Amino acid sequence: MLPESPRLQPIGAALYTPQERQRRDASVWTVVQGVLAPVQFLVFLVSLGLVLRFLLNGEGAQAATLSVVVKTLTLYAIMLTGCIWEKVVFGQYLFAPAFYWEDVFSMAVLTLHTAYLLALFNGWLDARGLMWLALTAYAAYVINAGQFLYKLRMARLQSPPAVASGVVA
Repeated sequence: MLPESPRLQPIGAALYTPQERQRRDASVWTVVQGVLAPVQFLVFLVSLGLVLRFLLNGEGAQAATLSVVVKTLTLYAIMLTGCIWEKVVFGQYLFAPAFYWEDVFSMAVLTLHTAYLLALFNGWLDARGLMWLALTAYAAYVINAGQFLYKLRMARLQSPPAVASGVVA
């Protein structure tokens, strides 16, 4: 039997300690993440449409390419601000036990998006190859977004009950 890794959160453990929850709720970075996440998702949806359009009928290569670059820049923004948020809430920039596997997979997403930029700017792939790489990066992004949505749901389920007019709801 393998010993439990100190970096991983035990199964069934609360996502946040009371102090972490307080820091999370008081942090401006929580709001920033709450704004950037849906913005990034909208950029993703537009870009996905443009990439698929190009792959299906060969039209709009430049628009699709630009959209993937914009998507990648929004990813960098949410990753950077997410690291700051994690530092404020958990005391470390990445791989806090509560978000360890999400951060691990985020690194794969970031790697795929960065590979797209490197391939684009170095001419390593043609337009179709770039779009297939973008779709691979997008598939990883969807999985990672699902991980974070799951954690958001878990955090809401673990929140203390709301108190209205002194009566527990």
